[in-house]
Amino acid sequence: MLEEELSGKIIRAYYNVYNRLGYGFLEKVYENSLIYELQRMNIHGRRQVPIQVFDLGIKVGEYFADIVVEERIIIELKAAESLCLEHEAQLLNYLKATSMEVGLLFNFGLKPEFRRRVYENKLKKSLSKDPFLFVTSV
Repeated sequence: MLEEELSGKIIRAYYNVYNRLGYGFLEKVYENSLIYELQRMNIHGRRQVPIQVFDLGIKVGEYFADIVVEERIIIELKAAESLCLEHEAQLLNYLKATSMEVGLLFNFGLKPEFRRRVYENKLKKSLSKDPFLFVTSV
């Protein structure tokens, strides 16, 4: 499994934060606490990492990944009633636009829940052959 060890540590950090804070805060509170928890575990994470999206060589947008861990895993945080397909699609698009292959989607809702998604770089290379779609990261 891609990034299995690091994913396991990040998931443990997520549960540590959830068990301390519970639900009901804004995503920013959980983002700050998760970064602190990762630091406590000697894991490097960056917040609000900008990622640019290009189409036909033209920059068409920019978004910010909530957390990028050791330049290997993207984390998207939610504080919603439950995770839905739109949240997972958002994470997959983040993976498509970067060289990272593993993403974790964490929800700090009434019940803790997470999803782990993989989008392998070999699939991205096939997308780059499409002249109508080109995505890249900063």
